[in-house]
Amino acid sequence: MSAEKVEEIANTVPEAIKSRGTLIVGVNIPYAPNEFKDPDGNIVGFDVDLMNAIAATLGLKAEYRESDFAKIIPSIQGGTYDVGMSSFTDTKEREESVDFVTYFNAGIQWAQRPGAGIDPNDACGKKVAVQATTTEETEELPAKSKACTDAGKPPIEIVPFDGQDAATNAVILGQTDAMSADSPVTAYAIKQSNGKLEPAGEIFDSAPYGWPVQKGSPLAQSLQKALEHLIETGTYKEIASNWGVESGMIDKPVINGAIS
Repeated sequence: MSAEKVEEIANTVPEAIKSRGTLIVGVNIPYAPNEFKDPDGNIVGFDVDLMNAIAATLGLKAEYRESDFAKIIPSIQGGTYDVGMSSFTDTKEREESVDFVTYFNAGIQWAQRPGAGIDPNDACGKKVAVQATTTEETEELPAKSKACTDAGKPPIEIVPFDGQDAATNAVILGQTDAMSADSPVTAYAIKQSNGKLEPAGEIFDSAPYGWPVQKGSPLAQSLQKALEHLIETGTYKEIASNWGVESGMIDKPVINGAIS
């Protein structure tokens, strides 16, 4: 799944990045299948294969730097990273700090132990595992929990973990009743669990994933053009299919495509 440099697109890259020859990418791990480490310690995943192809199209090499999820956007604002790659949901609130280039559509999906009978729309009094600082922890579950307490029912106990692996494991071990994560992450967790997990309910709240860059940076247009090229050549579809995430593919990347 290699991509070649396209001069016309590469020429749009900001001079400072072009002369350096590398695209510095802030990433939070693990969030399989999007970004995680293989047994040899290499950073791999759908996001990684796609970013490598984007960088190649731009005549650059992607250089990944691990970070806490919450620190990636501030580090882009401060100029430490050129771009973020960590399954960021493009939201109106985040667009106040950075610009986004959309590259995928993800919803939220819950998982449970087989036969647990958890309903994401009526999980009052249940313990739900999430990765800390994700949309699920900051927006989705607080809203659901408030609906519970407003109706005079017990709140949802939101149980945050630093990494998605630990959140998934908490459900398998029975420490929580369910987990909530982005749909590709939940699908992959279920697939890897060898029957220890199953979906709880359908996918809901679909929203775009985006790559954050500095506000007003021309790098956004470069990334958008590179992705349009990969969509046209079929490389994008090939990468998505390789990771089993075709259901979230988009036809047209946009800059700042937040729905809410």
